[in-house]
Amino acid sequence: MPDSSSRPIVEIYTSPFCGYCGRAKALLQQKGVTFQEYDVMMDSGLRAVMTERARGDHRVPQVFINDEHIGGSDKLMMLEMSGGLDAKLASA
Repeated sequence: MPDSSSRPIVEIYTSPFCGYCGRAKALLQQKGVTFQEYDVMMDSGLRAVMTERARGDHRVPQVFINDEHIGGSDKLMMLEMSGGLDAKLASA
């Protein structure tokens, strides 16, 4: 049985009714990835934290794997298509 401490820490900042957020979450769920979701819609403090971590990008979603900023849905999909997402998820 895999050691849960070796799982990657995946965080995603989202807001309700965001199609790109749904797309990113669906990919992570399809891969069986457990992630922490932060809804920034009604929390300006949390949005400020996200924007700082994302180096000024205030759009959602913003995805982080092991505290590394991946970017939004398009970047996550490009990483998946290049085979890089599995490598990042395995490097916990």
